[in-house]
Amino acid sequence: MTEAEQGQFDLDGFLPYLLNQAAEATSKSFYAVYRADYGMTRTQWRVMANLGRFGAMTARDICRISHIEKTKVSRAVAALEAEGHLARSPSPTDRRAEILSLTPAGREVFLRLGQRALDYDHMLRESLGATEAARLEALLRALIAQGSDVTDED
Repeated sequence: MTEAEQGQFDLDGFLPYLLNQAAEATSKSFYAVYRADYGMTRTQWRVMANLGRFGAMTARDICRISHIEKTKVSRAVAALEAEGHLARSPSPTDRRAEILSLTPAGREVFLRLGQRALDYDHMLRESLGATEAARLEALLRALIAQGSDVTDED
């Protein structure tokens, strides 16, 4: 009799654990692309992707949207700025905040990596098949919506 059958906690059957494992496995493969081509960390890519997708915003906005810790975002911002991919400007509404935006060079990197991300996404969807990929996307969106109702206490 397995632990799950005995009513005991089974990590391998715990949905949050499985979701994390799937996210790590798929992210790791794409990480190889932006690491090899641009020397970026995962957080740097996520910061760039958010700025490319949503436009200029504060580091606090990036933390909120992407669920990345403030210190990790801060380090990623500094590295992207040093590479010439990101610029900071004073916030017109909050003296304590800075508005982050991609530079023209950063926008070019984002567009190139965005195409690579689309190719990778297409490969993942193809490996699952159209029906299963659509089903998985719908299930993930439902879980995300359900989770957005829970406050973050960290």
